[in-house]
Amino acid sequence: MPDDVYTHGRDESDDVYTHGHDESDDVYAHGRDESDDVYTHGHDEAVLRSHRWRTAENSAGYLLPHLAPGLDLLDVGCGPGTLTVDLAARVAPGRVVGVDAAADVVAAAAEHVAEAGAGTVTLVAGDFRDPGLDLGGGFDVVHAHQVLQHLRDPVGALAAMAALARPGGGLVAARDGDYAAMHWAPADERLDRWSAVYHAVTRANGAEADAGRHLLGWARAAGLDDVTYTTSTWSFATPDDRAWWAGLWAERITATTLADQAIEYGIATRADLEDIAAGWRAWAADPGAVFVVPHGEILARVS
Repeated sequence: MPDDVYTHGRDESDDVYTHGHDESDDVYAHGRDESDDVYTHGHDEAVLRSHRWRTAENSAGYLLPHLAPGLDLLDVGCGPGTLTVDLAARVAPGRVVGVDAAADVVAAAAEHVAEAGAGTVTLVAGDFRDPGLDLGGGFDVVHAHQVLQHLRDPVGALAAMAALARPGGGLVAARDGDYAAMHWAPADERLDRWSAVYHAVTRANGAEADAGRHLLGWARAAGLDDVTYTTSTWSFATPDDRAWWAGLWAERITATTLADQAIEYGIATRADLEDIAAGWRAWAADPGAVFVVPHGEILARVS
């Protein structure tokens, strides 16, 4: 879900680093090329569980009025395919292609597509920005949900999305969360530390945790002029919703790629992360607790 923060209006003093943050914490110091995108969340079950929860209604409401039967749609970063299949139902019998860089996730998505009987959906494993990847092009809609926040070059990604859209009216649609704008009650310093750790890890990965607020600027920088910006939220306030959301993050902060990166980069210790997980569980147990996840959204017409 709902990822360089101080370069966009916050300074380094606004962040709380459990173990400090210097150049040695950056990703390239840990064996990765600086130009590589690093998916902060990884594809652990706790992550995919949250992805499978996403529907057209709760994750693409801003786009739905612009969908119609017969449109061709590309879903960038399709993940397990649940949102892809839901969108495909809105544009059937139009062609739908889901693309994701993780081949194992695409394989799992193929199973979901088959189970759903979504015959209009084709899945492709690869990087949508790769000019050698045959996706067909000329899509009426090119959609990405919670993707740009993980990329080192979101402006270039939006330009690549626009290049895959139909000239003369194709639509680029993107939605991303804004971690710094997430808010919750009651206050708990352990959840404050969760936010600080998450921002520090994504910064080390060259990503932007607060992508939602930057989408309009990124779209303009990508050469898109006809752009509409909106916002929407996810809210978790019922006992079941709190338990589900807190359970996800208690697991993600201790037992997924995110946790491994936080420890590897020297941002947190295992004990730090376990304490944060306990904070999530305590938050969920409070009958008055709420958590709000704001998102930015763009719709951009391609000329």
